[in-house]
Amino acid sequence: MTGERLWLFDTTLRDGGQTRGVDFTAEDKRYIAQALDEFGLDFIEGGWPGANPTDDAFFGSGNQLKNAKLVAFGMTRRGGRSAENDPGLNAILDSHADATCLVGKSWDFHVTTALGIELDENLLMIRDSVALAKARGFQSMFDCEHYFDGYKANPDYALSCVKAAFEGGAEWIILCDTNGGALPDEVYDIVAATKAFLPAADLGIHCHNDSGLAVANTLAAIKAGARQVQGTLNGLGERCGNADLITLIPTLMVKMGFTTGIPAEKLVRLTALSRMLDDRLNRAPNDHAPYVGAAAFAHKGGLHASAAQKDPRTYEHIPPETVGNERNYLISDQTGKSNILARFKEVGIEIDPKDSRLDALIREIKEKEFMGWAFDSAEASFELLARRKLEAVPVYFEIERFRVMNERRYNANGDIVVESEATATVIVAGITHHEVAVGNGPVNAVDRAVRKALVKAYENLAGVELIDYKVRILPQDSETSGTGAVTRVLIEFADKDGQRWRTVGLSTNIIDASVIALADGMNWKLMSSKALV
Repeated sequence: MTGERLWLFDTTLRDGGQTRGVDFTAEDKRYIAQALDEFGLDFIEGGWPGANPTDDAFFGSGNQLKNAKLVAFGMTRRGGRSAENDPGLNAILDSHADATCLVGKSWDFHVTTALGIELDENLLMIRDSVALAKARGFQSMFDCEHYFDGYKANPDYALSCVKAAFEGGAEWIILCDTNGGALPDEVYDIVAATKAFLPAADLGIHCHNDSGLAVANTLAAIKAGARQVQGTLNGLGERCGNADLITLIPTLMVKMGFTTGIPAEKLVRLTALSRMLDDRLNRAPNDHAPYVGAAAFAHKGGLHASAAQKDPRTYEHIPPETVGNERNYLISDQTGKSNILARFKEVGIEIDPKDSRLDALIREIKEKEFMGWAFDSAEASFELLARRKLEAVPVYFEIERFRVMNERRYNANGDIVVESEATATVIVAGITHHEVAVGNGPVNAVDRAVRKALVKAYENLAGVELIDYKVRILPQDSETSGTGAVTRVLIEFADKDGQRWRTVGLSTNIIDASVIALADGMNWKLMSSKALV
């Protein structure tokens, strides 16, 4: 397979748009399409012209792709109409796309039950629609919806649908596991049988992830002869999602040796592409995503970290740099000396491995982790803890006290208003500051009050933002569960330069835990920027 060409078809903007909680704007679609185009995808399915205002606006702005082919999705003509007189089909054919991907039924059960038409009429609908798209100058493709269910129920009819699309002039015929219920061995056998039935047809594969097998089924189809791969970024898609192109691309290129439209040197942008989509959608990235997740090359166990430092191949299937990710060593109750030393190297702390303070630090970390701290998710708090044990860290400020008041009331319009007001006493360079601030919650109010005092001395803190806030209740025993349990707060910060860091706080009081994490975040920023006290 080395060097053989595969064609990558991205349906993030169409099938991915059916994800629960995802609503693309036309501008979102333009931005993401351009990113996919620059990365090297062959086909970018922009949506369904005529189906909704967003897709109409996207296609109405013209085709701005430089490398990839813009694809318009839609249905074949309806039963009882000619292709030329079907308004839905013509909306697709009037678009500025380079190609069309029309979908039609290939499961006899769907034809007779969902469409309520004769089986032969469905074949004519497929052939006529594909042929009209080709006659209008489009690269014509056809999605065989429910193909694997259809083949298992009635293989002769499923194959006749493939033949109808081929006779109509479809350049690609895509076999779809629409319900996501097929198994890899079934996919392999059915794709192989389809290829044997019509060797001249170029086949593609489109898998859903309802059984957790979309990537595996896609690979099985490729092994059996499919050469177009359809999927979405980060596995977006309705129900359980689609085959994840972010996982498939490096698997196909690095492990299986296929050539794609993506230049090898651009593969290092894969992680950035994945995170771009999450940022655009305001979604938290999946830390455990293969290849690109923050934990994909993270080593937590001491034995693993020790071996990985000797040779990363001991616990890494590819070098993380291949896909633009990075290796990191986590700090936790499983931490060994190797993890600590590796983390020290990352942050520039130099220490003799035989230094007795190292053993004391490891013991303290394990004790804190047992209590509920989480330093593997809060690298900034870990660095502060380590530096304070090993070297002098300036005391930039001290939060002497704080108070929060919450008010729930009705405004003049009769609407409920919930408001938090915080007062904070903060000592900076020997000067005591008393500040008051209002926020949309107690943590936001305290943050604002403390920040009002700090920015007077440290202007660079004005550009620091809280971008993520997570709370977890950690019951210690049967008497301290629920509202009486220990609370762990994780906060992620970002500055105007795009730098991000995370801190942790632990307390039986959620506000106190938050203030601990807030203080660590400000202290780390000041320390890393070498602020003067």
